[in-house]
Amino acid sequence: MDPVRRLNNNALTGPTMQAAGVGPRRVPVAPTRVAAAALPVPRPLVPANGPQRVQKQKYEIKADLRKPPSHQPSSQAVVAKENVKSKPAVSEIHVAQVPSKSSDPSSQNAPDYISEDNKSSEKKRWTLDNFDIGRPLGKGKFGNVYLARERQSKFILALKVLFKCQIEKAGVEHQLRREVEIQAHLRHPNILRLYGYFHDAARVYLILEYAPKGELYSELQKCVRFDDQRSATVRKRVWVQYITELSDALLYCHSRGVIHRDIKPENLLLDGTGQLKIADFGWSVHAPSSRRTTLCGTLDYLPPEMIEGRMHDEKVDLWSLGVLCYEFLVGKPPFETTTHDETYRKISKVEFTFPPFTSEGSRDLISKLLKHNPKERLPLNQVLVHPWILANSTKQPTFMHEKDSVQPVPESSAKQ
Repeated sequence: MDPVRRLNNNALTGPTMQAAGVGPRRVPVAPTRVAAAALPVPRPLVPANGPQRVQKQKYEIKADLRKPPSHQPSSQAVVAKENVKSKPAVSEIHVAQVPSKSSDPSSQNAPDYISEDNKSSEKKRWTLDNFDIGRPLGKGKFGNVYLARERQSKFILALKVLFKCQIEKAGVEHQLRREVEIQAHLRHPNILRLYGYFHDAARVYLILEYAPKGELYSELQKCVRFDDQRSATVRKRVWVQYITELSDALLYCHSRGVIHRDIKPENLLLDGTGQLKIADFGWSVHAPSSRRTTLCGTLDYLPPEMIEGRMHDEKVDLWSLGVLCYEFLVGKPPFETTTHDETYRKISKVEFTFPPFTSEGSRDLISKLLKHNPKERLPLNQVLVHPWILANSTKQPTFMHEKDSVQPVPESSAKQ
């Protein structure tokens, strides 16, 4: 049987995915160079009328790594025609069995030759033949993510498949390079590991840590909000745990000269034990060259200095942390409106209110993070010891006492 037909015979159809809750989906803001100009109202990047979030649509994904996402029909599986001739450039995909529920993939330790924590000067050169490909985990603009298993060790991981033609068409090669070079240097329990990467003529493959519980956004949609009442104590402590883990991971990133710039629930994953993992470092930059005016990230989470086209630094992540805290408590971002112009205005004026069910402690923390002047925002080390955090958190930060051993990420990792 030729490789193309065998590929399609081995393809698995992923489960139909639907939004876990009600509410429109965020629309990412495209990268745009904004000049610092004295304008009363910043110019929106997209039409002013329309929701800032769009509802997730149902879709199915076939484990067909040959074609870019734009060539794959969304309403039906991709089926190869009988008269299509095989192409020798296509690698054969072997489908892995889905791990059983009794074995938690996230509890496994990656072998040294995968994690590259060994001191050997020789690094393994990966190819697609090193992996069994399983069900799809997600679908993105430039490719898909699949559950995978490394054949030699049987180690379960995630394989992110990106199509070069799509990346080049969008002009985001530098973003991908930045994501790989930065994330590969980071070692923190709350940062998703990038074990390695490889590529062929048509695709780039990122070998990533597998987070079985998926996006934090899905968890957020399950609860419209939670009260600071006794009946919601457990839920509140879970959110505070996420805030603690995120703050600790960001403190680690900033100490190594890395700014994320796109913190939002969609970029935060959960492993099998419910531990938070920061993912998607495509918008990250290295601090020595981070006084920038690039407008990036998601509109609801953008700080005033970015939408106003002013220079910004690592304190943009403090603003995003404050927006995330608010959304955990209330169920929606503090500056969410029906139009982009109005959202821009509210962010620039730092115009938001707290519902009556929020506590004084949570209001104090959020208000100290959502400051128009970046220099006035509460530092991450003070976030971790804020009274409201200490009163509700059961987890100690892992990084606060390890600063002496910190080594900066090489500046060449994020020049762009």
